[in-house]
Amino acid sequence: MKLEDLVREFGLEVKAGAGLLDRDVTGGYVSDLLSDVLAHAVDGNVWVTLHIHQNIVAVAAHKGLAGIILVQGRQPEKDTVAKAAEEGIPVMVSALPAFELVGRLYKAGIRGA
Repeated sequence: MKLEDLVREFGLEVKAGAGLLDRDVTGGYVSDLLSDVLAHAVDGNVWVTLHIHQNIVAVAAHKGLAGIILVQGRQPEKDTVAKAAEEGIPVMVSALPAFELVGRLYKAGIRGA
């Protein structure tokens, strides 16, 4: 599955990286601890979090993640959007809470690392 499929299927709002949605999603990871994501997420994962600060972009770039989905309608900070554009990391927003979004991603075939 590609990021563009997730955007379409789950009605995600793309905040950065609209031209990079052809990336394959190899799995998913959900965590709000940056150190946990650094330790356990793998290349190609889509990361579900409620963090909105620019450090999420640095973590995603370092781990080679396909993109980041912010939950509960949380909007990324301006610096986060700018850093994501600079680093080539798609950032998307879902109105759903993390638990529900992850359940739907799993049902759609996205599995954990």
